[in-house]
Amino acid sequence: MQYVNNISDTIAAIATASGSGGIGVVRVSGPAVMQIATAILGHCPKPRYAAYLPFQDVDGQVLDQGIAIYYSSPNSYTGEEVLELQAHGGPALLQILLSRCLSLGARQAAPGEFTRRAYLNEKMDLAQAEAVADVINAATSEAAKSAMRSLSGEFSNRINALLQRLVELRMFVEACLDFPEEEIDFISQGNVKQKIEGVQAELQRIYNESKQGHLLREGLTVVLVGQPNVGKSSLINQLAADDIAIVTSIAGTTRDTIKSAIQINGIPLHVVDTAGLRETEDEIEQFGIARTWRALESANIALLLLDAANGITEIERSILARLPRDIPKIWVHNKIDLTKSLPFVEYLAGEAHIHLSAKTGDGVNLLRETLLKIVGWTSTSEGVFMARTRHLDAIKQVEQFLSSALGSINQSEIVAENLRMAQDALSTVTGEFTPDDLLGEIFSKFCIGK
Repeated sequence: MQYVNNISDTIAAIATASGSGGIGVVRVSGPAVMQIATAILGHCPKPRYAAYLPFQDVDGQVLDQGIAIYYSSPNSYTGEEVLELQAHGGPALLQILLSRCLSLGARQAAPGEFTRRAYLNEKMDLAQAEAVADVINAATSEAAKSAMRSLSGEFSNRINALLQRLVELRMFVEACLDFPEEEIDFISQGNVKQKIEGVQAELQRIYNESKQGHLLREGLTVVLVGQPNVGKSSLINQLAADDIAIVTSIAGTTRDTIKSAIQINGIPLHVVDTAGLRETEDEIEQFGIARTWRALESANIALLLLDAANGITEIERSILARLPRDIPKIWVHNKIDLTKSLPFVEYLAGEAHIHLSAKTGDGVNLLRETLLKIVGWTSTSEGVFMARTRHLDAIKQVEQFLSSALGSINQSEIVAENLRMAQDALSTVTGEFTPDDLLGEIFSKFCIGK
């Protein structure tokens, strides 16, 4: 759908999820709301009052009876006139109600258009608007809590406080430019270097918290690789605490990638069980092996499984040689139940080696802990903000500009320009400076009706 950007229109959409339910909501926003309310309800209810009324068609026949709530501008979600019709949640009925609104002058809302209008009408900033979608799509309770912190403005407040410090620094440095013969003294006397370093320290704290939130939002893709019958399917069943993969003693049982969404301490894990890597004449198994290599291209972590009794053989070394060079790896020495060994973890050449039993589950908690450790997850998510890749990229860009400013600390013009660019980059997080095409991309990924 091409994104429509005409805020003078009245828009309407079904705001509840598709399918049948006890209640369904049709939401309308824009200048024609009062006329639409009068036509459907007989009159426009008083603002912010839940009225139980019949919903009428063009001939005055009752379509349904339900709750109607009218919100007057600017005291609404979008900042505009808003009407919400809460009807019985049958798909056919909701479509009839929506069609009635459209016939009265509204148009079908684009994905995320209600929230986009809330942003444009300064009911929320861009980071908060994005958090609306994150709350809806949160895969874990920790992700939902983190998204709510962003929606409530905690993330934006931290960014805005940092922006204020940058503005004050810019004002001071640019004032120094009026006295070029004394610029070094002004820079020194104003402790500009120390203040920039203070901004950098706070920026790093925000980045660390945002990175944790990014993990909660995006999760991790973990791919299990190894020879056939080494225990990949058993391990994925242990991690998922469910029998989602077929386990047999026959090598090559798994012939395709099997994806499972699980969580560890609130972090979503997309675990991919793959076909065992070996030479085979089986055409179907060959397709599965090819998919294994493709899955590794987008993985965050590779788990290399091997038989603890055999150790790392030439086959594992050949697998290692074909792995993407920069992908983090965890070596899993499985089947310690057969070697009568205890589970443990050791680090060799900077890589974790975990000895466990996928059959009994001994040592699987060590694997869970190591997975979280390797991606930098802390023991608590308190204070963590839900963050997107663009937020992290913007913060990295700010850091680069601040580092450039410090590198030219005795040149006021360069310091001032780098502080200006740092401020502009940081402002994109909350949407103070955001191009329309980026807004279209962000809101087009929302659900319709939000």
